[in-house]
Amino acid sequence: MIAAALFAAWLRLPLAGAVAGPTELQWWHAMTSVNADRVNKIAADFNASQNAYKVVPVFKGSYAETMNAGVAAYRAGNAPHIIQIFEVGTATMMAAKGAVKPVYQVMAEAGEPFDPNAYLPAVTAYYSTADGKMLSLPFNSSTAITYWNNDAFRKAGLDPEKAPITWPDTLAAAKKLRAAGIACGLTAAWISWTQIEQLSAWHNIPLASRANGLEGADTELKFNNPVLTQHIQNLAEAQKDKSFDYGGRTNEPEGKFLNGECGMIQTSSAAFGIFKASAKFDFAMAELPYYPAVAGAPQNSIIGGASLWVMGGKKPEEYKGVAKFFTFLSQTPLQQELHEVTGYLPITKAAYAATKASGFYEKNRGREIPVIQMTAKPPTENSRGLRLGNLVQIRDIIAEDLESAFAGKQDAQSALNDAVKRGDVLLRQFERNTQQ
Repeated sequence: MIAAALFAAWLRLPLAGAVAGPTELQWWHAMTSVNADRVNKIAADFNASQNAYKVVPVFKGSYAETMNAGVAAYRAGNAPHIIQIFEVGTATMMAAKGAVKPVYQVMAEAGEPFDPNAYLPAVTAYYSTADGKMLSLPFNSSTAITYWNNDAFRKAGLDPEKAPITWPDTLAAAKKLRAAGIACGLTAAWISWTQIEQLSAWHNIPLASRANGLEGADTELKFNNPVLTQHIQNLAEAQKDKSFDYGGRTNEPEGKFLNGECGMIQTSSAAFGIFKASAKFDFAMAELPYYPAVAGAPQNSIIGGASLWVMGGKKPEEYKGVAKFFTFLSQTPLQQELHEVTGYLPITKAAYAATKASGFYEKNRGREIPVIQMTAKPPTENSRGLRLGNLVQIRDIIAEDLESAFAGKQDAQSALNDAVKRGDVLLRQFERNTQQ
């Protein structure tokens, strides 16, 4: 009996020289389809490049669901190490003191090389403090552009080599598509982002006061202005004959373009990878249209997509692994490939230069448009970006009121007035919470 007990105890002893497994780093994300495949490949490549750390990607649902899951996990004491947060959650994450560890601190403490100036200014400004300290790592950055179906354009007698440049020409082209039997001329995904937020920046019009919230939480919404009101009224009129057809609040309208129902769509540049993999027709890309009567338009579009935030309360060794993973992510070949395959922006200057030097843009018409559209003009206080608290909920309010206008239940001015009024209530709520 004694011998058996001693033998059992011996079996429980660690073997001499036993090597502990890699430190596991949880990476929560919201990527789907081909973009999810890319996330999994990045993690697998990093894991294969060294044996000290293992990045484990975990899909947590939509952008909003992923952010909510991260908040709940932090409160429960089991947050991931890295979480992908879409750009509209930036103000919320910045205000979550203690819940996050700024990227610039993570990199400095780990002794990893990190230069914010290596990234495209239009990207880094969105995720940095006023004095230039980066709080999160840009990952999948995008902007809104126009796509059109070449076959549908030919059927309607439109030039498949050239997209309409202005909004009047876009709406006229949409009517020609309808007249040619195309079920829908134009649709738009991410309706608040493309038709309110991007359109405001593109026309150098304030979406909100205080530089769209970048200069302080005491901001007020300003998008119930004459330009936006006329634009929404134009879309509501076009909805009547489906030369414009509303298809949902987020990316649902992309299906209407993919199945050939709509001849044009305004959506994220990042939709390129999905369209390339699934479209049964040739398509092309162009800058967003603008209203020529608005002085100075077009200005520049603003960033979309998401960045990677590091959650607080982790061990130093785990943060060291996160820093090494972020260094891996920022490599020029990886960023160049990510840009070329997915349609997301090249987040570093070196990746953009390498892509340009390779001749990629000459061989792939339209793929440089998102970068040019964001960087052709120096940004103004109306086009640097947004930093509005509770923006996820504000977008829902905007979408709800736009849906009412498109359904003919209220005019555009009433819809935008209501969205501004209700949105300002949420801004004041966020301001109070951040002052506590």
